[in-house]
Amino acid sequence: MYDYHHLRHVKEQATSKRALWITLILTAFFTVVEIIGGLASNSLALLSDSAHMVSDVIALGLSMTAIYLASRPPNAKFTFGFLRFEIIASFLNGFALCLIAIGIFYEGVRRALNPQEIDLGLMLTIASIGFTVNLVLTFVLSRSMKEEENLNVKSALWHFIGDLLSSIGVIFSAIIIYFTDWGWVDPLVSVVIGGIIFTGGAKIVKESYLILMESVPDKFDLDEIRKAIGEVEGVEDVHEMHLWAISSDHYSLTAHVFINEHIQPFCIILAINETLQSKYGIAHSTIQMEHATIHPHGEYGKEFLRHKEEEEKARELLN
Repeated sequence: MYDYHHLRHVKEQATSKRALWITLILTAFFTVVEIIGGLASNSLALLSDSAHMVSDVIALGLSMTAIYLASRPPNAKFTFGFLRFEIIASFLNGFALCLIAIGIFYEGVRRALNPQEIDLGLMLTIASIGFTVNLVLTFVLSRSMKEEENLNVKSALWHFIGDLLSSIGVIFSAIIIYFTDWGWVDPLVSVVIGGIIFTGGAKIVKESYLILMESVPDKFDLDEIRKAIGEVEGVEDVHEMHLWAISSDHYSLTAHVFINEHIQPFCIILAINETLQSKYGIAHSTIQMEHATIHPHGEYGKEFLRHKEEEEKARELLN
């Protein structure tokens, strides 16, 4: 072991691994079936859905890589371990989805302007199989999410919810064309599918981007946490505070605090850590103890000392 970490920077995710392996195998198999069926039937809606499935195979491959890397311990170079690759993989997956959606929009417009013959029977058969596969995979991933939180599994789940809606759209398109002979429904449905893909991809990109930019996770209110730390006995001021996510459920917090020199610093640190753990579930925190007369803080420190002196004078007058 290279170094001691009181919080292990690894993820052992047996449930997520099992769910993603099942999903990857079934998705890869059906992707081949759908590509062949789309080409044979000449259905753009089916081909656009297969393009989404190809992206799912790539995304699942990245997700599997991220999960296996996340189980590797930290070393001298990667002191947080390899948890962040989960977020990098999610960002790449979301970006790829957006690019695929743009390609589907383009092909949808082209097909709308130049309609082509479609084998409705084959299109409907493949779409029905796809609906069944996507329904099963959505169920598998949703159960996994209930047991283990993982951004890659979450993004995969949204992929397959989109796939499920896509399959319904393709089936709907085949039925409409069969009864009305409206060939333009096929490219229209493909554009709708593209919209679903783009929306999901953009959401994943945004969520992973915020983590990569080390923004404060949405579940936390920084001012509320600052106030809670400030209420710990011995803490007189909280500043230089940062809170960010290493991965989807691994949070870190750092802060500097001015303390009352008459109270044991170790007691203050223990109380702060207990507050963060019990109230907010933040187990990885680094708190720096300071005194405004020793550690220079420019105008901020001077203002703090002036305010403290005023409080002491007011207290003396009351006594």
